[in-house]
Amino acid sequence: MFQIIFMGTPDFAVPSLKKLSESGHAVALAVCQPDRPRGRGRKVMPPAVKQAALDLNIEVIQPESVKAPGFFELLADYTPDLYVVVAFGQILPKTLLKMPRLGTINVHASLLPKYRGPAPIQWAIINGEKETGITTMFMDEGLDTGDILLTAKTVIEPDETAATLHDRLADLGADLLIKTVHGFEDGSIRPIPQDGRQATYAPLLKKEDGRIDWKKPAQAIDALVRGMTPWPGAFTFHGNHRLKIYRVRAVDKEVTAAPGTVIRGFPDELQIAAGQGVLSILEIQGASGKRLSIPDFLRGYPLPPGSLLH
Repeated sequence: MFQIIFMGTPDFAVPSLKKLSESGHAVALAVCQPDRPRGRGRKVMPPAVKQAALDLNIEVIQPESVKAPGFFELLADYTPDLYVVVAFGQILPKTLLKMPRLGTINVHASLLPKYRGPAPIQWAIINGEKETGITTMFMDEGLDTGDILLTAKTVIEPDETAATLHDRLADLGADLLIKTVHGFEDGSIRPIPQDGRQATYAPLLKKEDGRIDWKKPAQAIDALVRGMTPWPGAFTFHGNHRLKIYRVRAVDKEVTAAPGTVIRGFPDELQIAAGQGVLSILEIQGASGKRLSIPDFLRGYPLPPGSLLH
């Protein structure tokens, strides 16, 4: 039985913590980010891992920085065999990475070396990938550059959003983590160095990344909307009115109208000319702040043919 320190913060890490706790190994400590203000009310809330750890009767600490005085000594007192890191949110210095007897392992939501970085789930969808997966790896001082331990693949469904893929990969990651820990137990783990020549990067998303470029093909805009759901959200403008786009469907239809132009369709449809093909908007949010189906939206905010989105 291994002595394990778990480091993670958001919802994505919770299935891994729960599976690890159920595996028979001793999760001696959970380390997560401090409580932060969240939501529209900016109420201070505990991170998901903290709540899950307390429910599992696992001790929790929440350092502002892993470089804080005394933090290294505190972890050393647990004499850990392994650190398990899942979406922790802080960079670990070499001294911490090398402390556990067996090393520090990470659960990453891509098939490394593709999509290194903080937003692999979203960018895989935005870029139109047909599959993605989970990689467990040894952590080193680079950004997701450590030796690969195990991988698990999954198909990206045509209607997949970042929200649905996030939840599937969180569960897949938990299962692969347990297989990885078992591999350390039976000696079957064989680390494989990454091929840096194949590496791609998945940068942190910014709100402005969600703005729709109507010159792009309808299929690419569809992928953008799905990859930006639920956050930061895809959006466009009609005049000065910001419209948040939740659900769309690409239509393979030839049009001559300029990209961003509302084209003629049935009264309860909103079809927009793209750089290639047409995008049918199915759910939208306007200034009212309510997410609406297109028929409901158009009753209060008509967009006749020829209207231009930008």
